[in-house]
Amino acid sequence: MNVRKIKEQLADVAVADVVDALSKKLDHRTHILDLVSPDPKKRLFGQAVTVGFLPVRRDLMDPHKHSLGPAIYRALGDANPADKVLVMSSNGRPDLSLGGSTKLSRITNLGMAGVLCDGRLRDFEDLAGYDAAFYCTGEATRAGGNMIQPYLSNTAVSLQGTTVTPGDWVFADPTGAVVIPEGALEEAVSGALALLQMASKARQFIKTEDPQKVMTDGSIEA
Repeated sequence: MNVRKIKEQLADVAVADVVDALSKKLDHRTHILDLVSPDPKKRLFGQAVTVGFLPVRRDLMDPHKHSLGPAIYRALGDANPADKVLVMSSNGRPDLSLGGSTKLSRITNLGMAGVLCDGRLRDFEDLAGYDAAFYCTGEATRAGGNMIQPYLSNTAVSLQGTTVTPGDWVFADPTGAVVIPEGALEEAVSGALALLQMASKARQFIKTEDPQKVMTDGSIEA
């Protein structure tokens, strides 16, 4: 698989196009909505490494071992960090911060593609200056470490009812994110490009359509 070529192809499609393509092949939810970014001009693409947060349990969670730094390195394991996306699940707490610019500076330092999470992040101004892309539920002003801590690494997680497993491909833009199974990337992108071509042809046809015929016979996009 030529990942560089796929990146180039993704420049011509949006998340919604890939979601449409996947919906024709898969029967499970692949999209994640209501995300914001410190820099919406940056799109996010890469392979997932995962961290799951849980409500604080002091008897289980050594704060030194169960903090974001160790969790990132456990999630990466021996993998090359280049083009990896840190996917963090808040486990139902989209209102809490999962990290800020200091701890997440590791993402840029390691050369990772960025972060996708269903919780908040702090320090948007700093994050916007990093090379990586960040997508989350919003900006936070208060740290969340006394409420939730990273506990699980390199395991399946759920974001808004969408399952993400390590190795899945993640693609995000200002409209949302899509999670592509590891073996379905090429088919998903080629399918999205094909749908774009079909939509372009349909728009050209619509320019000259007969309204009376559309009302009696239906439309081509029905």
